[in-house]
Amino acid sequence: MKDKFCQSCGMPMKKDPQGGGTDANANKSEKYCSYCYQNGEFTFNGTVSEFQDFCKHKMTEQGHSKFMAWLLTRGMKRLERWKK
Repeated sequence: MKDKFCQSCGMPMKKDPQGGGTDANANKSEKYCSYCYQNGEFTFNGTVSEFQDFCKHKMTEQGHSKFMAWLLTRGMKRLERWKK
């Protein structure tokens, strides 16, 4: 695996139950997790701020505190997908 963290959401790739997303040709992506990338397309289309809010909401639904959700999403804008 090339990247240790998903370059869209920042999740550790080793925590991805599918071992990574899939490219359009069904090959495993080395950059993006299966939650963010499937069949060569991103599963969420929007701005990085919208994606951070989406991820924070999902994390609090799964039992993370709001502070922990904020902490884990604050660096997203530095990931490869979101860099301009």
